[in-house]
Formats: sequence, structure tokens, C-alpha cells
Amino acid sequence: MKIQILFFGIAAELTEISSLDLDVVETITVASFKNLLKKKYTQLKQLNSYAIAVNESYAADELVLKENDVIAVIPPVSGG
Repeated sequence: MKIQILFFGIAAELTEISSLDLDVVETITVASFKNLLKKKYTQLKQLNSYAIAVNESYAADELVLKENDVIAVIPPVSGG
């Protein structure tokens, strides 16, 4: 199944990609998706953590992704 991935902030800088379409297995969870990302884009291992949003809502690791979901990779944000 096809999903769209959007990279933000330092995640976009590390991967040198702002968005892409990716084919994944139909029963992939957010946790499995994170592992897939770390294998495919090893530079993401430089981030201690990052959030995943699915269709503009933060997602728990147990959530199963669906066809045409839009996944955002959101790195930690700091400010002052």
C-alpha cells in the first residue's frame, strides 16, 4: 500500500528529503514504520527521538497505517 511521508526540520535536513511516497506492507504499525525509517534513512539515528503524526494527528506506536495516510516525521522542537 502507498503512504506519503513528510519530513520536517532537522529530519528533512538529515535525509535531504522533504516528502516522498513509499510502498509498505498493509499491516504496518507506527512502531514498525519507525524501524523501517531508521533502516532506510540511517542518518535519522542521529535524532534522540521524533514524533510521528498520521493525517495531522500525533500517533501512538500501536496505530496501524492505512492506504494513502500522510505521515509526518516531526523532530523535537526547542525554543526560547
